[in-house]
Amino acid sequence: MAASSMKDIKLRIKSVESTMQITKAMELVASSKVRKAKLHAERTRPYFTTLYATLSDIAENNREFSSPYVQARPVTKTCYVLIAGDRGLAGGYNANLFKAMEEHRQGRECVTLPIGRKAVEYCHRSGLPMLTQDYDLVEQVDLDDCSAMAELLCKAFRNKEFDELNMAYTNFVSMLSQQPAVMKLLPLYYEQKQGSAQRDSLTLFEPSSGAVFNAIVPEYVTGLLYGALAESEASEQSARRAAMDAASKNAGEMIESLSLHYNRARQAAITQEITEIVAGAEN
Repeated sequence: MAASSMKDIKLRIKSVESTMQITKAMELVASSKVRKAKLHAERTRPYFTTLYATLSDIAENNREFSSPYVQARPVTKTCYVLIAGDRGLAGGYNANLFKAMEEHRQGRECVTLPIGRKAVEYCHRSGLPMLTQDYDLVEQVDLDDCSAMAELLCKAFRNKEFDELNMAYTNFVSMLSQQPAVMKLLPLYYEQKQGSAQRDSLTLFEPSSGAVFNAIVPEYVTGLLYGALAESEASEQSARRAAMDAASKNAGEMIESLSLHYNRARQAAITQEITEIVAGAEN
């Protein structure tokens, strides 16, 4: 019995060691990717910040400004751009995002544009209608794809296929903190500064300020999508690195515990053999 128990413990130790090697390797891969993703996220932030400043300048400094992108209307249907991961093993990264999405869309009629395999699977499980399923791999989505998505979304908004556009993604705070967020993209909200209606803008827009504004909005949405993808990628890799680090530590603790049980079983087997030899010698 003791030999059988020792054999089972030894096999389990080998199994946990194999698992630990995998989690260690995945942790190293995630650590390598998160550095690039973090740098990418930091570089994309100024892009849409500059675009937003330009949009605000046009809206505030033109007296007869109007655009379908700033006109609020009763919200009967909402569109969500949902950015999740392609794989699991990232702790609560995907689950926390879906929870935030559920809380925000509660009671709303909505349509979605999922980005990432897990996002597509979530929309299928929840029975949510999708504008497209063409972006089911986050790693393959580039700036041109973001531009195509922005054109699709802006056209649908202008055609009143939905009345509000939101984006659900995970904001990268630090290596240890990632926060799911839902950001409103359209309609754009700007606050006209007091007295700005009484002065003319020093900038001339051709053919008109409204035309320039409407042309910039899809670029602005493109920048937001691309920036959110970078933030989400950095968040996913950070969450996976933390999850694999915790799994490796748990595996190490399990190996120590199993080794202790193995040594006890081995000691018990040796003691039993000695007892049997002594008993046989006495007889």
